[in-house]
Amino acid sequence: MKSFSGEEKDRSDFLCGYLAEKGIRTERIGYNIIARQPHHDSTKQTLMLNSHLDTVNPAASYTFDPFNPPVSDTHVYGLGSNDAGASVVCLLQTFLHFYETELPFNLMLVLSCEEENSGPNGMRKLSEILKPDFAIIGEPTGMRAAIAERGLLVIDGEAKGVSGHAARNEGVNALYIALDDIQTMKSVKFDRISPTMGEVKLTVTQINAGTQHNVVPDKCTFVVDIRPTDQYSNTEILQILQSKVKSTLTARNLTNKSSATPSNHILMKTIEKLGIESYVSPTTSDWMRISCPAIKMGPGESARSHQADEFVLVSELEMGLNGYIRFIESIKT
Repeated sequence: MKSFSGEEKDRSDFLCGYLAEKGIRTERIGYNIIARQPHHDSTKQTLMLNSHLDTVNPAASYTFDPFNPPVSDTHVYGLGSNDAGASVVCLLQTFLHFYETELPFNLMLVLSCEEENSGPNGMRKLSEILKPDFAIIGEPTGMRAAIAERGLLVIDGEAKGVSGHAARNEGVNALYIALDDIQTMKSVKFDRISPTMGEVKLTVTQINAGTQHNVVPDKCTFVVDIRPTDQYSNTEILQILQSKVKSTLTARNLTNKSSATPSNHILMKTIEKLGIESYVSPTTSDWMRISCPAIKMGPGESARSHQADEFVLVSELEMGLNGYIRFIESIKT
């Protein structure tokens, strides 16, 4: 069934029906699904198991119908099978496995919407309502544990000049202003270095100016892709850059923050105890929309996400389910 960002109703209905058949009561906030254990204890910490229900649109180069994929004994094909259907399935079954079990902490299953388009009705809305103490975010990581995640700050720059005839050396060339500002931003050093993520990364990826060959451009626009670390807020980065350039800089979104879990947190201790490989993720997820410590971990591989002929291996699903169960059993609060 189709479940594009903002159009998750059918998938949400199906999963609520599936959980109801298992005797599990769910709460719906929009198309988001929340389920808690029957013995939820407000005096205990709560671990949120989260992944997202939505998908991107299918690539044009699919060799099969992404909504009616071929059946295989070893592969599960189809749009969203890897990102993040595999995590949804494994986290849901993990929640069912522990549903009646009293752990040192509560388990809360949250299947959210609008992750792929950073929409307002998914985790951005839930984060104002739900207050978990720590979380596992299900994304395709090969069951490696992402212990930090770079944020994303996209800036639109606009340099303004004065138009004129190129042959008469008239006007103020906005393109030259933009080029000077780009060189300035390229040379900016962000002094605070993250112990897990390293330096802030800044790349100018697009530039546009001019209407024809003999007219000095009075406007030049450009786009800057920035991958922040936990050492700087997005607002702080924007303010630092704006103070150094003549162009006007406008952030598309200031909420895509970086995330990092403290080295002494129980999630980190569990990773170390189990010998799970950890890394810093270059991609964003719903982790950036919550304020509690978390790790990003799930079956499948990130490289397959958003590609044609998407799939996840049955063996990866088995590894994911067993890995989640083992991880939760090993957490000592």
